[in-house]
Amino acid sequence: MGADGVNFCVYSKKATVASLLLFDHHSDTRPTREITLDPVQNRTDDCWHVLLPDVTVGQLYGWRVAGQDAPEHRQHSEESILLLDPYAHAVMYAPDCERNAGESPTGTFKGVVVDAGSYDWEGDEPLLRPLNETVIYELHVRGFTRHPSSGVDHPGTYSGLAQRLPYLQSLGVTAIELLPVQQFDPGEMGRINPVTGEQLRQFWGYQPVAWFAPHRGYCVNQRDPLAPVTEFRNMVKACHRAGIEVILDVVFNHTAEGGAAGPTFGWRGFDSGSYYLSDPRDRAHYMDYSGCGNTVNANHPVVRRMILDCLHFWVQDMHVDGFRFDLAAVLARGEDGKPLEKPPVLLEIENDALLTHTKIIAEPWDAAGLYQLGSFPGGRWLEWNDCFRDDVRRFVRGDAGMVPTLAARFQGSPSIFHGQRPHRSVNYVTCHDGFTLNDLLSYNQRDNHANGENNADGHPVSYSCNHGVEGATDDAHVQDVRTRQMKNAFALLLLAQGTPMLLAGDEFRRTQRGNNNAYCQDNEISWVDWDLLAEHAALQRYVRLLLQFRREWPALRLPHFPTDRQLSWHGVELLRPDWSYHSQSLAFTLRVDEQADALHMMANAHSEALQFHLPVLPERGWRQLLDTARASPEDINTAAHAPRVDGERYSVSARSVVVVIAR
Repeated sequence: MGADGVNFCVYSKKATVASLLLFDHHSDTRPTREITLDPVQNRTDDCWHVLLPDVTVGQLYGWRVAGQDAPEHRQHSEESILLLDPYAHAVMYAPDCERNAGESPTGTFKGVVVDAGSYDWEGDEPLLRPLNETVIYELHVRGFTRHPSSGVDHPGTYSGLAQRLPYLQSLGVTAIELLPVQQFDPGEMGRINPVTGEQLRQFWGYQPVAWFAPHRGYCVNQRDPLAPVTEFRNMVKACHRAGIEVILDVVFNHTAEGGAAGPTFGWRGFDSGSYYLSDPRDRAHYMDYSGCGNTVNANHPVVRRMILDCLHFWVQDMHVDGFRFDLAAVLARGEDGKPLEKPPVLLEIENDALLTHTKIIAEPWDAAGLYQLGSFPGGRWLEWNDCFRDDVRRFVRGDAGMVPTLAARFQGSPSIFHGQRPHRSVNYVTCHDGFTLNDLLSYNQRDNHANGENNADGHPVSYSCNHGVEGATDDAHVQDVRTRQMKNAFALLLLAQGTPMLLAGDEFRRTQRGNNNAYCQDNEISWVDWDLLAEHAALQRYVRLLLQFRREWPALRLPHFPTDRQLSWHGVELLRPDWSYHSQSLAFTLRVDEQADALHMMANAHSEALQFHLPVLPERGWRQLLDTARASPEDINTAAHAPRVDGERYSVSARSVVVVIAR
């Protein structure tokens, strides 16, 4: 948008006819004005464009094109399909999005003209927090405050999230990683919840229809065409004032258009052959490396430019601090579907000047088996480390053979990220995709019946353990063991080198009632129940103080993998770690240098207590930071008030972790 009006432009190599349609209202099925573009005056190469001097901010619009789709040159009769501009910065649709599964999306989504420079940021700037000081908290914008217990003015919105920032400040996280907020299709899925009979709808948001547009469903003012942009910016500005960075989970590997028989929102209608990877055996079908019916042709020059433009928009105009790329390995594939050694789009993202200080995080695999953990193309990508997740889960559960791998995870997984830095490992035990921490320690089997897929969806292997009772229980002993195991998991996560990530609500035992794939549960299964915070305040206190200790203790945030002079391994006897298959205990001593503060951790996954020898400190004594077997408030202390530990040995209870420190 400029002083001369609004320049509308769209890419379509196949189009022989292109028309711009203007609408007065989101529910209009007929345009108030239609401009058919001249293929000579209004086409430059494969871009169709028209400048309209009388159009203002808030105008609703869409496109229609007709032409031939290479290479078959099949004729298309798409004059009746209203297409959403892939570059639309805001999208308008009916607030309840009544379109059912299988129904045509024609007319449901319309683009909105936005003036990106009209917002007052009031001096807001990126926080630029160093990676070794970053603690990520993954959450869903709607799910975080939608529950009636959230106590916010506008539950389930960007505004509601902003009202909960004081809690996140007090907890000690430094960044929130938001599940997708790119405009997605929230329509019904064609299935009902067999438990309640209610229609199932998209909840997580991994079905994008517009990469540049904030999701309208998270707005307070659903009917204001410009609300998504304004309300999202208000949230980001509030986060930065609270010292919290905003990282977006972005979906560039597939779109909501699904397979060849799926709905058409925009990309497919404009140029299917450019935007998607086609099956070379039958160009009418797509290659599917995303598990969602299509695969974005990310290394096509036009698509690659669009992805970079999109990232620039979110950083420059929306002030976000980073991105987590869903199924990022897809972006490493070429037009033949094979992995590229140097994928242009990934290298451009990494080396782009405008993204230099932006955090970029890869989910380094895809749905077709391409697994690139530790070998993801490029030099500065952080990577979700599912090996950390599984190895910590298995050690806590008491599996054999886990001690050597656990030791590697504590160091930042140097064998995986060889020659790199420990912060590249995003360490996590739970995330949106799978059990919550409470459920990981309360269920042996997933319970996804409410998803309407006969409990066949979700991760079949979670390395979970119910500790004697499946699901919720009033048994005090079982509850005590589960709480201890949660504290163990948090200790192993937050005492390891790398970039830690927590799942929202884990710190006060949020439950999804055993559902480990709640992508379609826009209800109390997925919503954070804030009443649990009062019930489990002791666990939340433990996590808060553990995060405080991590901030205060430089040895936990080393800029490089620990050296032999900084880290020494032990078993129950000093300098004699037991690396055998049946070992279930490990200890280590960590310090920056010989004169620095020292930390000694002892982990016991056995079903009985073990006596651990403590290193001798002639000039200083050990003080107890935490003991997960003890009840609150004695389970954790601040470093300044940690009580002295006497004796040469420490009895570490069954299934517990102990940390002692020396200043």
